[in-house]
Amino acid sequence: MNKKLLITGVLVVIAVVVFAFLPKPDNSLTPAVSNLNGEKGIQFFEPNLAKALQEAKKQKKLIFVDAYTTWCGPCRMLKQNTFTDKAVGEFFNKNFINIALDMERGDGLAFAAKYQVVAYPTLLIINADQTSTSVTEGYMEPAQLLEFGKAVLAQKRN
Repeated sequence: MNKKLLITGVLVVIAVVVFAFLPKPDNSLTPAVSNLNGEKGIQFFEPNLAKALQEAKKQKKLIFVDAYTTWCGPCRMLKQNTFTDKAVGEFFNKNFINIALDMERGDGLAFAAKYQVVAYPTLLIINADQTSTSVTEGYMEPAQLLEFGKAVLAQKRN
């Protein structure tokens, strides 16, 4: 009995040591002014809301906000499949200041409270004065995201 207990304990210690030294996966969803493939897709402004608001005022653009969490599967799908789409990138980079905020840290905490973000992903388009123009929740295919952006711009013109 003691021999089995000793072997089990040694195996547990070995497993803990092995897992402690494995490389950690990069769960970051907010590249500063870039995306994964560099040339196409949405270019996200650094995750600093004050700077994004300042830039939006300067360029007279609306702000597209990706409100995400690191553990959210649909958020990761947006990052991999939708935000990297060339047509989506061209449209959003031309018409919006784009920012991705982790709702569980940094500026995301106050943002989540202010806009009552409780589902992930939540995609918002706000004015530089922080008035919410439009909100949608959940995963969107590239064509759906383009329609969302175009509808908001058409509404702004009217």
